Amino acid sequence: MINNTIILDDINEIINNSTSSIPFLKNKSILITGANGMLSSYLVATFLKLNQNLNTNIKIYALVRNKEKFYSKMGISQEDNITVIEQDICKKIDLEEKIDIIFHFASSSNPQTILNSPIDIIKANTLGTYNVLEFSKKNKSYVVFSSTREIYGKTNELEAIKETDYGILDPSDLRSCYPESKRMAENMMICYNYQYNIPYCILRIAHSYGPGMIINNDGRIMADLIGNIVNRQDIILKSKGEAKRSFCYVSDAITGVLIAMSKEKNQIYNLSNEKEEITIKELANLMSSMYKDKQISVIYNIPKEQSKGYVSFKRTPLDTSKIEKYGWTPKVKLQEGITKTVQFFENINHY
Repeated sequence: MINNTIILDDINEIINNSTSSIPFLKNKSILITGANGMLSSYLVATFLKLNQNLNTNIKIYALVRNKEKFYSKMGISQEDNITVIEQDICKKIDLEEKIDIIFHFASSSNPQTILNSPIDIIKANTLGTYNVLEFSKKNKSYVVFSSTREIYGKTNELEAIKETDYGILDPSDLRSCYPESKRMAENMMICYNYQYNIPYCILRIAHSYGPGMIINNDGRIMADLIGNIVNRQDIILKSKGEAKRSFCYVSDAITGVLIAMSKEKNQIYNLSNEKEEITIKELANLMSSMYKDKQISVIYNIPKEQSKGYVSFKRTPLDTSKIEKYGWTPKVKLQEGITKTVQFFENINHY
């Protein structure tokens, strides 16, 4: 039973802000791949809460590589009514039960994995997606796919990127292993829909964060800064910090996923909080000032060359008007999300 107050508050907010989606989930059998991830573990927790409070009778199947980690991460217990499947997404899914909806969230995008195991990223996004779509053919399962804003690549100075826009990716760049394979996965969704009538919903998610994220040696800026605060370490920036980001708290992201999923099928949505754009330098100074009692300094240690694990081109905001037409809007402001995330990690003994 989940008893962490921050997670429970987040789940209540998700349910309250996506009430129109709940009837769509009732009596469904749902498979979540990569269920140890931040977004996917919040999905599991939300479905559990819906079953407990609203009698939605959702049958939950969680596919993970590490069952022990799954049970410890969110406070989920073996008494909770979940079927856990321990396997790699790159292997064939042998599940006899009828599945109505698959939330395909199994992937990795952190710079450390890109630098150390880029082939694993490619395999999860292509072979893993193939396995999901082949499995979905049996029951025409509805596939909800977690993609990324990075598939747009470098755009030609657009004011904001719509779902119909696309830019350039350099296939000779090591960093492209992630967005190129996500692009291929998206195209596989389109092709399976065309050839086998498999319904899909694609969410191009940007910079989500919150409880359940990896904060030790992840390599992404928000994860690293949260880790610095929790571990009382100075913040070391490896650039001038001029790059801009806009971060979406996990409860807002999951609300968007559920709203988009329950609307018209075979659609693609941008999912991003564009309300509080901030430079990395400003973010580092903000977080240092929020926790003055920890006496954390911001230090610049700029290497001669940028790491190959990071995006090298300028960020362009996403146009989220398509999902906003259904009533979605980010609710959690940046400082509130940071506070909740830091508090979560300070109150647990493993991360």
